[in-house]
Amino acid sequence: MTIIVTGSSGLLGSALVTALRADGVRVVRLVRRAPQGGDESFWNPAKGLVDPAALEGAEAVVHLAGAGIGDRRWTEQHKREVLRSRVEGTRTLANALAGLSARPAVLLSGSAIGYYGDTGDRAVDESDPPGEGFLPEVVRAWEAEAEPAAAAGVRTVRLRTGLVLSRRGGMLPRILPIFKLGLGAPLGSGRQYWSWITIDDWVHAVRHILGDRGIEGPVNLTSPEPVTNAAFTAALGRALRRPTMPLAVPGPVLRAAIGGFAQEGVLTGQRVVPRRLLDTGYTFRHIHLNEALPAVL
Repeated sequence: MTIIVTGSSGLLGSALVTALRADGVRVVRLVRRAPQGGDESFWNPAKGLVDPAALEGAEAVVHLAGAGIGDRRWTEQHKREVLRSRVEGTRTLANALAGLSARPAVLLSGSAIGYYGDTGDRAVDESDPPGEGFLPEVVRAWEAEAEPAAAAGVRTVRLRTGLVLSRRGGMLPRILPIFKLGLGAPLGSGRQYWSWITIDDWVHAVRHILGDRGIEGPVNLTSPEPVTNAAFTAALGRALRRPTMPLAVPGPVLRAAIGGFAQEGVLTGQRVVPRRLLDTGYTFRHIHLNEALPAVL
């Protein structure tokens, strides 16, 4: 079996590639530099370039490439890059797949729960409509670019990923030093929901989706039990055996520090339920945050 993976150097891609290779799967990584072996192939999504020979005959494609959303201040330039990198990459792959004579059976295309916007305390699943704001607009445009592959008969899945918990990357390593000093605190009201998933569950869920031919369309990759930011703060403090601050970090302070991402990425939240995964029999390894954080740490 051969599976094509983009974004293979990122947190999610590197974990998935390691797991697939451990299963005996041949993984071909699409890279934007000179290939360094037979398991790599060059592509340039900004120019719409990908080698059809690298895709022809593969069983599956997992597309995870895209500029980081929360790793820098939201300038207008960075927001354009976030949108451009997702649209161009997905468009390039979907059009290439549609033009193949021997198409992969499935395309798993990265997406995000930012699709739902701010849901307050209302639980949402894959049947709910998009929200409003920059992130929902990005996700709608991002997901739409995969349509040519679906129209050509490729089973297409949009991986709407939540907050991934890992020691190797993402948000957790950035906030651990603060919490270890006993300075962790709720953000804003603390009532906004954070829908999380451990990196272990994310990888296993993707493998479940690859193997279940009945799964297509959007799939939420989150734990069945999202928590509020205040509850997340308390749970991380307990996992580290460190106190947390009783006073929250005010919203205006966060907005001044990190700009627009504070409003849509930190101060608002999504209470997301992984209905499709549960309905197709996926068994979560980590459902409750209080046992997930110690396992991750």
